[in-house]
Amino acid sequence: MRHFHRTSLHPDAVLATADAFFPTIGLRPTGEGARTRTYQGVVGTPDVTATLEVTVRMEGGHYTFVEAASDQPGESRLDRNIKKFFVQLHTQVDPAHTFAPSY
Repeated sequence: MRHFHRTSLHPDAVLATADAFFPTIGLRPTGEGARTRTYQGVVGTPDVTATLEVTVRMEGGHYTFVEAASDQPGESRLDRNIKKFFVQLHTQVDPAHTFAPSY
């Protein structure tokens, strides 16, 4: 499943947030590039190993395009945590933002 988010944060800040967030849900870093991170681990049940790749790139001058691609089917626990990661990015830009799920 692929997810994306646009933010005004610098790519280094996005990757630092990813490095802090994803280990807390059970993923460990397995690869690192200039603008990419790869994580692997078990998230939720059943105990199936999940792989996540986070890629960032500058877009349109002052925006950073963040793409998170997982090998899990849609609406898995990993996908829900990717959305929480995007909320963390949004709250760094707008501290008044609160997470309000609509379900």
